Amino acid sequence: MFKFPRDLYVDVRIEDSVDTEIRFKQRTLQGQKVRQTKGALIRVFDGRRWYYASTTDLDSIQAQINSLAQMAEPNPHILEHPVVKAFEANRETLLRYKRNSVTDVSLEEKQSLVESILRKIADPAVVNHSSYYVDNRTVKSFYSSRGAALTFDRQICGMRFHLDIVWGDNKDQTSVSRAATTFEELKGFKEYFLEEMCKDISYVRDAEPVVPGEYQVLLSPEATGVFTHESFGHKSESDFMVGDETMKAEWALGKRIGGDLLTIIDDSTELGAGYTPFDDEGTKGRKTEIISGGILTGRLHSTPTAVALGEEPTGNARAVSFEYEPIVRMTTTYIAKGDRPLKDILAEMDEGIFVDTIKHGSGMSTFTIAPARAYKIEGGKIAKPVKIAVITGNVFTTLQEVDAVSQEFRVVSPVGGGCGKMEQYPLPVGFGGPYTRVRKLQVQ
Repeated sequence: MFKFPRDLYVDVRIEDSVDTEIRFKQRTLQGQKVRQTKGALIRVFDGRRWYYASTTDLDSIQAQINSLAQMAEPNPHILEHPVVKAFEANRETLLRYKRNSVTDVSLEEKQSLVESILRKIADPAVVNHSSYYVDNRTVKSFYSSRGAALTFDRQICGMRFHLDIVWGDNKDQTSVSRAATTFEELKGFKEYFLEEMCKDISYVRDAEPVVPGEYQVLLSPEATGVFTHESFGHKSESDFMVGDETMKAEWALGKRIGGDLLTIIDDSTELGAGYTPFDDEGTKGRKTEIISGGILTGRLHSTPTAVALGEEPTGNARAVSFEYEPIVRMTTTYIAKGDRPLKDILAEMDEGIFVDTIKHGSGMSTFTIAPARAYKIEGGKIAKPVKIAVITGNVFTTLQEVDAVSQEFRVVSPVGGGCGKMEQYPLPVGFGGPYTRVRKLQVQ
């Protein structure tokens, strides 16, 4: 397809994306937007440095290759360079969403789905609300001078509803969202949205401030996923370790950092927001066990970081768009499910906190989770709702304190926003896990 210059490594990543956004204020349509974006990132490597160019003119790709090649120093031994040797040369076409593409669904049908939920928001406690529908289908092609020739797609669609709830002196802003990989699947979530809104209204009406202190905490799959992504997943991204001996020592493979029940996985083959069948260097997606049975067994890699640390690429080189170079990023990260029913785990808790939904989370060595809905656990049952500002802990200490994970399990695909790193925001990711019990955390 392209004429690659001799004595240099070259790859080309082409992206064709279609995005839809439909927004409402109350029941009034605020706007509809459909945008198609086509572009490419071209990279040339001479063994000493990389040369990049991005363009929205796909007819100019060959000219961009030639221009970058003129800046580089020809290297007759480029194929023997460790990084170039480690690049995979996969050849495959994988168009999973060709027959059920969100681009084939009319704007009217998408708008109607949102409106069918808006018509049922009638509780007087909801004094204001806004909502939106979004979807994206992206087809990527990747070619390299190593012989890679790939075409594949990814897709996600979802809705998000923001509510301003006032009940007497109690007030709060809440949100309910859900994503799916096809429009038909999303249509099946209408009752979920309405049930979650009812839970939010009841929570705002009844919640009382928590008594600050140290509690046994049960995290929902959503809260488990946010904890795993924000506090642990970023620490597993190996570009933080290249050239940082302290980080490498903290992240020594073989180190025990949790109990036998704890396994943490990054899986780019999991369908959803983090689905990445091939990364942006052409490496095939895979399931990577970062922690296995409490032992640190892996880290997430691009090809250059894998070579630098003497390990294998994991398919985690990702860029937020064709305008950026790939860096090490998570895909779908979760704690693996256990073999105990949630009811048995709850029954063992005389007193504790259940974190159901969350507003946000952050952290590296120390993490913070801000719950949206949380409840007191009393006598082995989820009881009254409590207002919690933050839950905090040390990452490695908390991993040691995990003492139960349920057989119930869910992976979440966030709607709106995404993961941010090195100005590449918002990158779609997935996260989740089982219900996870931690022996003690600070609750405020």
